[in-house]
Order: sequence, then structure tokens, then C-alpha cells
Amino acid sequence: MKWTACKIKKLKGQQKIVCLTAYDYSMARIIDATGIPLILVGDSLAMTMLGYENTLPVTTAEMLHHTAAVVRGTKEALVVADMPFMSYQSSIEQGMTNAGRFIKRAGAGAVKIEGGAFRSLLIKTLVENGIPVLGHIGLTPQTIKEMGGYKVQGRKTGEARRLISDAKAIEKAGVFAIVLEGVPEPLGKAITKAVKVPVIGIGAGKYCDGQILVTHDLLGLYSAFTPKFAKQYVDLGSAMKKAFLNYKREVETGAFPSKEHCY
Repeated sequence: MKWTACKIKKLKGQQKIVCLTAYDYSMARIIDATGIPLILVGDSLAMTMLGYENTLPVTTAEMLHHTAAVVRGTKEALVVADMPFMSYQSSIEQGMTNAGRFIKRAGAGAVKIEGGAFRSLLIKTLVENGIPVLGHIGLTPQTIKEMGGYKVQGRKTGEARRLISDAKAIEKAGVFAIVLEGVPEPLGKAITKAVKVPVIGIGAGKYCDGQILVTHDLLGLYSAFTPKFAKQYVDLGSAMKKAFLNYKREVETGAFPSKEHCY
């Protein structure tokens, strides 16, 4: 079954939605083979793949390049492209143009846009023009300069009310689901109940309709920064280092290649 934005939307209240990030063909193939319905080509590739300090420097061209690779490695999952910083903030027209590039050129099934009520017009315009949108509120990494860093959002009553209003506003604008990042668990529960579209949490507690993690965090492949909400299911980083050291030793000692590896 090929997953679409409409099918993801219908999962609310039916089953928990599992989501992961991918940035290349090989990883996308492995994730897709597990039956995970949504793969996000996150702008987190700025840090995990390109070595930037945060998500802000990654370009639209870089995101298009990686999105296309993920699409080529995916048969069933819905591939969502993360719209990078300053690819949609300047105007509705800019947002339309760049979102269209992710759908038409890279082959994504939807785009993700950060922001609450003030993004409603852009979201509405995209959806009305056939581009599904995944919303993103709470801790929004593209605004860390204004937020003062990666800080939990919605701790104060006023902030919590604003986030609930934001969720309702972008739901009304037409998002098929909402990523909710970095908020207290009770607020995650309240927002999930407040809207009729799936709420996919990342550091928003267990009551959300689904969860998403950065795959590199899950696999132990990125150690520069590990958020509290990221669970490491395996330490592939250490296993890879061990394999590289064994290879280095065998080449240096002449043990590799052996007869079985020669023509």
C-alpha cells in the first residue's frame, strides 16, 4: 500500500503513527521495508549529514537533492520534504514556488512547514493548490535564534494556550497532521485532543497520535547533540568504528584481501 497524506490523516484514533527521518537512498530503502508509513526528509540533515551547527544554513537545493534520493528509495511510505529556513518566509509566492519544486522535481508526497496561526494563509494556499502540508509547532528549530536556543515550549499558561490556538488554526488551514516538538506531556495531550488531525510528537509525551525521531539519534550515529527525548535503540556508531578499525588492521597486516576475496 502506498501511503498518502489522506491515509495518514485517517489514522487518528485508529493506530499510533510511526515516523522516522531519512536523508539518502539506502536508509530510505531500509526504513520503507519496515512498513513505517511516513518518512521525513528533515532539515536536520544540516547537522547529521552536512556538519552544520544547526538547521539554518541548509539550502533548498541541498534539501531537493536529498529528498529526491529518499523518494528513489521509497515504495510505500509517504515522503515529506522539510521546507528549509527562508524557503517560504518571504512571501506566499515564494512558499508556493519552492513547495512546488519539492513535489514536482524531487517527487515528495507532501511538505513540512514550521509555524502556527501566522502560517495559515500559506498552508491554505498550498493545500488549495494540491500540495499536502505537515504542520510543525512547539519547539521550531528554524526560530532558535528568536527562542534563544532549543528550549521546551508551552510551560507557561499563556504559551500553552497560544500553542493550542496555533494547532487549531493550522488544522483549519488544511494540514493533514501536525508535528509537535518540545512541549510538556500534559500540553501534548491537550493539543492532541483539541484537533481532529493526527499530532505526531517529538519530545511531546506519550499521548500524541504518533512519534517521530531523527534516525541518526535512534541508531547512535550522531553524538554532537542528543536531546532528552531521543532514545538510542542501538549504538551503530561504535559498531561502525570497530569495523573500520578491524579493516584498517587487516589491510596493514596483509590479512585482507585473503584468497577468498581474490579473482
